[in-house]
Amino acid sequence: MYDHEEHAGHGVPDEDDRVERFTKEEEAFLRFVRFGELPARVLPADMVELVETGTPGEPPPLFDPSLWGGAGPAS
Repeated sequence: MYDHEEHAGHGVPDEDDRVERFTKEEEAFLRFVRFGELPARVLPADMVELVETGTPGEPPPLFDPSLWGGAGPAS
């Protein structure tokens, strides 16, 4: 039986020690195969203009006594 701890660091390659090295061209090809082609760039004329709005006011109350004819919810 192979004892990993006994042979650690003694030149016996482990599965984790085997690393493939790729050229930049190979990496680019593998990225293309995995993810496909990038979408076309968005032209500045097609971009949407950002319009800043003011800060929102205080939200309306959850209970409006004038609608229910009372002073508040029953406790």
